[in-house]
Amino acid sequence: MRIGAIEAGGTKFVCGIGNETGFIEDRISFPTEHPEETIKNVITYFSDKNVRAIGIGTFGPINVDPKSPFYGYITTTPKPGWSNYDFLGVLKQTFNVPFGWDTDVNAAAFGEAKWGAAQGLDSCVYYTIGTGIGLGVYIEGQLVHGLVHPEGGHILVRRHGEDNFEGICPYHKDCLEGMAAGPAIERRWHMKGNELDATHPAWELEAFYIAQSVSTTILMLSPKKIILGGGVMHQEQLFPLIRSYVQQNLNGYISDTALFDDINSYIVAPVLGDNAGLCGALALGVESLKSQKSL
Repeated sequence: MRIGAIEAGGTKFVCGIGNETGFIEDRISFPTEHPEETIKNVITYFSDKNVRAIGIGTFGPINVDPKSPFYGYITTTPKPGWSNYDFLGVLKQTFNVPFGWDTDVNAAAFGEAKWGAAQGLDSCVYYTIGTGIGLGVYIEGQLVHGLVHPEGGHILVRRHGEDNFEGICPYHKDCLEGMAAGPAIERRWHMKGNELDATHPAWELEAFYIAQSVSTTILMLSPKKIILGGGVMHQEQLFPLIRSYVQQNLNGYISDTALFDDINSYIVAPVLGDNAGLCGALALGVESLKSQKSL
């Protein structure tokens, strides 16, 4: 079956066509501009694809409550033109197919659970660490929403004793995103992360903050896999630093071999790589079709 997938990012949209096995047969990307222009590009791409469902994983915050009159809206984003935009409703006016709808990070977590690093497990958490920081949560076989949906990028972190950087988050200054997202690295060191040497002190500081959030996630949610993706995590030297800090933070309190001898297999990069978001959106589309058939 042909399923459509949309990975809607704050910088670019990626649209694709795939099937129920996770195989992506075609894809296209274009910049995220004003909603009318961007969604016009989405509609043009899918207009001749004959898809049976479409899954959407999008930047947010978004409304994921099907009972709400604002279900399918992007809500309080600072992205110009997108605040309170009826993303899903506009597409439903054009395509008479089932839709899957969730955050981009929940979609990535779902994709990794179906076809990636957490395949065969009933729980995982996915972090994307890039322009912003997001958290997707898949627990006991279900994506977690709750009151709104997880916003783990804005969890408060303990400041490093030698760090005087104020943080860049417009809401919280020194939350995780404010201290560790890609733009925070650039603001603090006056260079982009990919321009810094692997031995630069930036990475020790970065690991310090990311590991705090990972440790909190382990204590709060007890997932069976932690997956760290996004552009910042292309710096592979971060993984051993983060794992070491997590072990220090937990200090032996959680007694499981996954956090000791097997930690290299517990805190991992996404198997789906940069396709995690698009594959996750594909998985949302597959699930939406299954849900319609079960009605």
